[in-house]
Amino acid sequence: MEQRVIDTLREVFELNGFLGIETRAVETGASLLKKGETSKEIYLLSRLQDVGNESDTPIEERLGLHFDLTVPLSRYVVEHSGDLAFPFKRWQIQKVWRGERPQEGRFREFVQADIDVIGNGDLPDHYEVELPLVMVSALERLREFGLPKATVHANNRKLSEGFYRGLGLDDIEGVLREIDKLDKIGADEVAKLLVETCGATDAQARACLELAELTAANGTELAEKFDALAAKHGIPTDSEAYALAHEGLSTLGMIVDQAAAIRPGSVIADLKIARGLDYYTGSVYETFLDGVASLGSICSGGRYDNLASQGNRKYPGVGLSIGLSRLVSYMLHTAGAHANRVSPASVLVAVWNESERAESNAIANALRARGIAADVAPTAAKLGKQIKYADKLGIPYVWFPGQEGAGDEVKNIVSGEQNPADRTSWEPDTVNARQTVVID
Repeated sequence: MEQRVIDTLREVFELNGFLGIETRAVETGASLLKKGETSKEIYLLSRLQDVGNESDTPIEERLGLHFDLTVPLSRYVVEHSGDLAFPFKRWQIQKVWRGERPQEGRFREFVQADIDVIGNGDLPDHYEVELPLVMVSALERLREFGLPKATVHANNRKLSEGFYRGLGLDDIEGVLREIDKLDKIGADEVAKLLVETCGATDAQARACLELAELTAANGTELAEKFDALAAKHGIPTDSEAYALAHEGLSTLGMIVDQAAAIRPGSVIADLKIARGLDYYTGSVYETFLDGVASLGSICSGGRYDNLASQGNRKYPGVGLSIGLSRLVSYMLHTAGAHANRVSPASVLVAVWNESERAESNAIANALRARGIAADVAPTAAKLGKQIKYADKLGIPYVWFPGQEGAGDEVKNIVSGEQNPADRTSWEPDTVNARQTVVID
């Protein structure tokens, strides 16, 4: 099941021109300890003989397991900058590790599927529209495995930061982190945290929540509602804070309008999206499934301008990441998706006796050469046992090698039909040809 999902995502990513890479699972502490709350969840590694003496080594010099695929990508880009063609579009599907409390949809070890575009010095804004649309296309393909419709919720960090600064708030990263908790703990608790941990007044906290609840159907309505909210809270239109907010507002409006022109309803503005990781500098995204609020966001990401750099050269990027393990868990346990059979083989070639196994192997190899998945019976047991073995694995056909001058025959053990067969031309029916995923 998981492999089918991976294969589907890879196909969509490559159709859109993304190149596949793999990075090492282990990174230095200096690479992993980029700004962001996830740094609290990093697993550090120790050799057995060093356990208990780790305090002698600075965390930056220790090794740890990567907690996402974006930080390793930034190192990869810097190390290979001379060989890459920019903008560099890559897909990556690998395991990551986080020290979280295991629960439904949350794992300590899981698979992520990422796409990112990295620029050399600059990166056009249009990628901030294109990447969420690629992810929506990929998630649409997964609906055949029981996944509901996915919608990307987008915001822009510059819009939020400009508004917060216009209110007189300075702890921007703190405010963003608390706003990011809205869906988990509710507006009242977030308001308390803004006052207690970010130095906000009650009025400032309420204003932050008003911005988070702002909704609009298009970029023009979004700009009008934002300007009304800024005026309500006394943010001057000639201030630097207002200019910063409008820079983000312009990009967010562009994303929503252009996405609507290409795939209506796939990307919407949602100003409570903040993202807990601090390396995001512009657009931020969270993706939700219709009717599955309990699962939370299944695909997230954003624009980052300062994560990767080399001297004065910066490599800005934008990317999104699917929590693939969470999706597969949902498909298996909630949507009822499962493989239609245990074995990928379409045919089990019977073995009359061990002295004739070579002929059975030759038949299987001839079928495989034509793209038909085939297995050979493990022993020359009674024919009934060989058929029972095929049935247990869900293999629909059993092939009987011809004896004493007679031709080969193949039996569909589902229907009971048995017919003569030629290894050079026989084809399984389209229903049984390949292992597939079905929904209960």
